[in-house]
Amino acid sequence: MKKQAAKSLRVFAIELAVYAVLVICYFFLVLNLLGNWLYHLEGQHRYIYAGVALLLIAGQAVVLDTVTTLLFRFLRGRWK
Repeated sequence: MKKQAAKSLRVFAIELAVYAVLVICYFFLVLNLLGNWLYHLEGQHRYIYAGVALLLIAGQAVVLDTVTTLLFRFLRGRWK
């Protein structure tokens, strides 16, 4: 049982590291592509900015979870 727990912990740590890298890349991508527009939108239209920010957060969650899942399915298939 301890061997299975150690393996699960290792897989979780790898997944966490990959997810962290993807989140950082996403942050800088949004910052570079939408940063200036979001800054001006926040200053002029707060409610629209809040809606856009919530959509970006939800989109990040869906896209990064999908990418992580597909990546690990691909890698798991190659490890077997």
